[in-house]
Order: sequence, then structure tokens, then C-alpha cells
Amino acid sequence: MIELLTQNFVPVMFAGLLIFLLAGFPVAFSLAATGLFFGFIGMELGLFPSNLFQALPLRVFGIMQNDTLLAIPFFTLMGIILERSRMAEDLLETVGQVFGPLRGGVGIAVVLVGALLAATTGVVAASVISMGLIAMPIMLRYGYNRTIATGTITASGTLAQALPPSLVLIVLADQLGRSVGDMYAGALVPGLMLVGLYLLFIVVVALVKPGWVPALPPEARIYSEPNGSSGHRSLVLLLAICAVVSVGWAQIHESVMNPWLGRELPAPRDEVFILSTTIGAFLALGLALVNRLFKIGLLSRLTERVTFVLIPPLVLIFLVLGTIFLGIATPTEGGAMGALGALIMAGARRTLSFSLLKQALENTTKLAIFVMFILIGSTVFSFTFNAADGHIWVEHLFDKLPGGQLGFLLFVNALVFVLGMFIDFFEIAFIVIPLLAPVAEKLDINLIWFGIILAMNLQTSFLTPPFGFALFYLRSVAARNDYDDVITGKRIKAVTTAQIYKGSIAFIILQLIMVGVILFNPGIVTGNLDKEAVVDDAAVTDMLNNMQDLQGFDEPMPAPDFGLPEPGAEGSDATPGQPQSAAEEDPAKALEEAIKRAAE
Repeated sequence: MIELLTQNFVPVMFAGLLIFLLAGFPVAFSLAATGLFFGFIGMELGLFPSNLFQALPLRVFGIMQNDTLLAIPFFTLMGIILERSRMAEDLLETVGQVFGPLRGGVGIAVVLVGALLAATTGVVAASVISMGLIAMPIMLRYGYNRTIATGTITASGTLAQALPPSLVLIVLADQLGRSVGDMYAGALVPGLMLVGLYLLFIVVVALVKPGWVPALPPEARIYSEPNGSSGHRSLVLLLAICAVVSVGWAQIHESVMNPWLGRELPAPRDEVFILSTTIGAFLALGLALVNRLFKIGLLSRLTERVTFVLIPPLVLIFLVLGTIFLGIATPTEGGAMGALGALIMAGARRTLSFSLLKQALENTTKLAIFVMFILIGSTVFSFTFNAADGHIWVEHLFDKLPGGQLGFLLFVNALVFVLGMFIDFFEIAFIVIPLLAPVAEKLDINLIWFGIILAMNLQTSFLTPPFGFALFYLRSVAARNDYDDVITGKRIKAVTTAQIYKGSIAFIILQLIMVGVILFNPGIVTGNLDKEAVVDDAAVTDMLNNMQDLQGFDEPMPAPDFGLPEPGAEGSDATPGQPQSAAEEDPAKALEEAIKRAAE
């Protein structure tokens, strides 16, 4: 029995972790208990030295001193304050009025607001619950197909996992040993593409099945002008002006920013996009303020409403992400700035109170402690797991897979997708990712690309039965019984659990399509990362020669003399035409031998 346990220590340890988890113990304590329990067993079996855990306190202190993880409470605090300041309600009402006259307009509004909430609150529960309380009754009131309505709300709420500043991306960056800024830059385009895929799906439904996604009737539009017009013409004109200014800034961005930053390389595309959009947003806000202060009357009620509700959170998003992409602020500093901006916005909206601040700080503390305990538990587990050469065991599990990189990625995505049906994304990130990252690195897989693929895959965990948390959140606020609508007086049937689960299927497929697009087109992710500098030997030689000219040397500078005999001279081991010794071929070795001779 002892011999069998010794030979199969790693798989038995992994099975022990599964037993702890299935027994219902909290994940953090299950990980730590498994690591400690099998660590002591390994000592008794002679597999580990008796001082195995002496370095463990230093590991734990290292986790507590990790500045990267400090971004989690900052972004969480920013999101909770914005969510509690009723920003979601205002956004849904305003954006719904903009797109309401179109078929599928309310669905489009839900997707766009979900993307905005993802980039500000970053909390799936808050997004799904807010949109479920506000948008669901409107969709049911005007005859939306129930599976389309429920699926749009739950899927839009999960965008918080894919769009920066996502907490999942911070955790993945930490577990993969990569920069959070690079992870954000790599996720920006795929996240926006997923938003576009959702919008395209709703447009297609509106074209194929217009009765499923009807437009809002005229009586539901509350921001019309005194003359009866909707005010959309003014909004389109303002957007056109801001778009022209944004495109103009994009053309001169490098010539303005590169000298200021002392940079010679081309500006990254995500940086240009963020700053160009920020310039346009500031312009829109400024024009709306001038119009209201001086009562010019050039902008419609709808345009003013859209500007004052939409632009402040957009500016906050762009400033936080823009400073990170520019390298002016680290993600932790960007999160701190975002939390301060959220406090200022809540104060300006007159929704900031001591009670709100207390609740936000309590929830932020709980989430931060939750993450830290899981991370400490996973560190204890991996400490023993790696001491038993568990990482080699994991590598051997994957080295027989056919297909090389592609085979590994397909298998890992299938594994993560299945695990997402049963366990939380944090648990997957802290348990599974540390085991897979070394294998991916040995297969020469770009870890930023790998992380974005997994982040997009982990997003499906909120929609997949039986434990899709976004489905539970919507179930908690959707009508369980038939009710009379307060506006139309019609009898509205209850939303069933089957309708909520059925609605998620189409969006799960869309998310998996996006995973496949990223998988087979890595440039979508890696094209947004800073390119590594390539050393050109000829350019370096020219630079050194130019330095000689500037210093007044007419002839090439002599090679440094380390006191070594010339090849073929007396005392030299090599003769002309013969290979030189290893010392002469290696400058470092030559310098070392020269120092030894000088000492003699």
C-alpha cells in the first residue's frame, strides 16, 4: 500500500482535493488542507525533507505584498459605487430611448449598457440584476420573445469577464506571470468583437423574426421635442462632429504623443482608440454644457440626456484604461483613480452617502478577502504539488495529445468549458491555470493569447447549466407569478426557469464562436501588444562608428587588450588557420582567464 501510494502520490493528491471539494468544504480551505495533509504524508514516506514547509510563510507574505492584486479591491470599489449610484437605471432608460424606435432596439440597448457596465462596475451580479429589474418588464410589456429577452440580459451581464478592467484578467495575469496592462490590451479588441457579435445576432433576429423583437410604440418615448420630433437628428449631428474630431485626433496622435512620451515606436492601436474616443467624449460633454448654460437650444432633450448620462462613465472608462495603456499608470494606480472618479461621480449625482460608502467598502473587503484566501490556499496546494513533481506529471498528461499546440488548446478549452458548468471562475483560475501555464509555455504558446482564450471561455461558466450564476441572478428578479402591467394594464405571464435556461443557449454558442475566432487568429490579441525591440547588428555597428567619428577617432577603435597572446604568437595555443580555443571564442571566458593570469 505504501509503495502504491509512493508511486502514485500526485494523482492520489489530486483525487484528495476532489474529495474535499465534493464534501462541500470551502475551496480555499480545501486547497490548503489538501496541501498540508499530503505534505505531511510525503514527509512520513520520505518523499520530502522534514523542513518542506519552512519556506511557506515567505510565499504567503509574498502574496500579501503583491501590488498587482491590489487592483482587485480598487476596481471592485469603483464598480459597486457606480452600481449603487443608480447609474445602470439611467443608462438603460436613456440608451433604450435612443434605440427604442428600431426593431430590437431595447435588446441593442441592453447589450450596449451591459458593455458599459462591464467596463465600469465589472460585477456580473450587479449588471444582470439591474438589467433584469429594469429591462425585463419593458421587454415583456411590448411583446419581446422571452428566450431572446432572457438570453440578452444574462449574456450582456457576463461581458464584465471579457472587457477590461475585468477582475478575471487581473487574476489570470497574476497566475500566468504576465503584465495586467498587456492582458488588458490583448482583451480589448476580442471583447469589443464579442459585443459586436451580440449586436449582430439581435439585428439578424430583427430581420428574420421581427415579431420577436418589436420596436417601442410612440407613447413609450419620453424625450420627444415640443414639435413632436424625436430629437434623433440633433443626436446624430453631435455624434458626427465628435466622430470627425476623434478621427482627426487619431491621425495626429503619434506626432503629438510620441515626443511627449519620448517614444519612437508607432503608437499601439488600443491607445489611439482610447484617447481618440476620450477626446470626442470630452467635446460632446463640453458642447452640451455650453448649450445648457447659455440656453442656445441647438441640442434636443434626447441629445442632452444622452450626453449627460453616457459621457461621464465613458470618460471615466477611457481615463482609467487610457492611462494604463499609455504607461502613465499601473493597473493598481488606474484602479485607485477609477475608485476616486466613481466617488466624484456619485457625489455629483447626489447619490453618495455614508450608508452607500459603508456598503461598498464592506462588499469590497469581502471580495478581496475571498480572493486572497483562495490564492493562499492554492499556494499551499501548489507548494506540495510541485515538490512532488506534479508539474512534470501534468506535462506527461498532455505530451501524448495529438496536434501539438492546437491539440493542447482544444483539449484545455473543452476541459475549462466543462469545469465551468460546476465550479466558479475564480476557482478554475486558481486551481487549473497554474497547472496548465507551464505546459503552455513549453509548447511556445503566447501566454497573453492563452489567457484571453481562457477568459473568453470562462465567460461561458456564467451561462452554462446547472450552475450558471447569471441564470440564477436573473431568476432571482424575474417575475415568478403572473402580474398586471402597471402601464398597459395587460396580464403578463410569469418567466419560467426553462425560458431563462433556453435563452442562454444561443449566446453560449456565440461565445464559443468567439473563442474559436481568437484560437485561429492569434493576431487579434497579440497585434495589440507592444512589439519586442529587434536588435539590428548592422545598425549597432553604424551607431558605434558614428560615436567614434563624434569622438574624433579617424581609425576604428582597437579591440580591448586583455593580455592574451595573439593567435599564432609565442604562448598561444592556436596557430594561424587553426580553430581558436573555447576561451578565445567566448569573450567572457577570455576575460576570466585574463584576470586569472593578471592575479598570478
